[in-house]
Amino acid sequence: MKNGLKTLALGALAASIASEGFAEEWNVSVWGKRRAFTEHVEKLAELVAEKTNGEFTMNVSYGGLSKNRENLDGISIGAFEMAQFCAGYHRDKNRTITVLELPFIGVNNLEEEVAVSHAVYAHPAVQEEMAQWNAKLLMTSPMPQYNIVGTGEPRSTLADFEGMRVRATGGLGKAFEAVGAVPTSVTSAEAYQAMESGVVDTVAFAQHAHLSFGTINQATWWTANLNPGTVNCPIVVNIDAYEGLSDEHREALDSSVDESIAYYLENYGKLLAKWDEVLAEKNVEKVTIAEEELAAFRAKAADPIRAEWIAEMEAQNLPGQELYDLVVETLKKERAGN
Repeated sequence: MKNGLKTLALGALAASIASEGFAEEWNVSVWGKRRAFTEHVEKLAELVAEKTNGEFTMNVSYGGLSKNRENLDGISIGAFEMAQFCAGYHRDKNRTITVLELPFIGVNNLEEEVAVSHAVYAHPAVQEEMAQWNAKLLMTSPMPQYNIVGTGEPRSTLADFEGMRVRATGGLGKAFEAVGAVPTSVTSAEAYQAMESGVVDTVAFAQHAHLSFGTINQATWWTANLNPGTVNCPIVVNIDAYEGLSDEHREALDSSVDESIAYYLENYGKLLAKWDEVLAEKNVEKVTIAEEELAAFRAKAADPIRAEWIAEMEAQNLPGQELYDLVVETLKKERAGN
């Protein structure tokens, strides 16, 4: 009897130790402050904790772990387990996903942005490049087409863009450069100061960022329909950390991605619905660019920059044409399904 009780006690102790061993705590590096751009990360942490009864938790840090331009480096050395970064911050480190930052690729809404991003993320060449940084692409941070805010007289023609100093990164920067503007790639957190000090005349952001980083507070006008493109900002996890998860925890993480993205889209939709109210409240003029000016912009920026990007990728033995075609085909499938 005593031996039986001893065995049961030892079994209970072993189960307790095993249970404690499965507890998992991840650090997640993002930047700025909590906003529409990070709501899927917050939702992911919430869902994972719920599904694992609190055994797998995530501490989301807004700038406390790393600078935004160094998040991919932090992932590569295992300084933290999950992070958000934007491709335009270090194009040489994530060449393949910059296909998603090409100007005028034709993405019309956030759902399409999710579809093309995740299709590109699943491509073997993209996964191989990210693996060099010990990074696994988990999900995108879909953003609408960028538009610019500025002060002074509105800029509504390509001639007005000549010499315009604009905060724009990646493919967007190249697009503005193609029409005579002068792009600078200061980080999102530095944009307000750059605008305030006159380092830039205008700032290209999605709506949430104009709000979060305060550039809308300095603006006197906003382009409603320029829509030259957007930036791509993935959420990545450290491969070693991901593979070290128990099957249960890994399933909790993977199964929460779609729900987190859906929550993000719903939340962002509410922001977009209120955007006109924000402009009116802050007395910001909505500038509509004429179609002929937009056509001229596309002619100067879209085809030449795309051809240059494809040639540059192919020269580095990367499937540039294949990745661009993947974006086009994914858009067709997404629209056919709707």
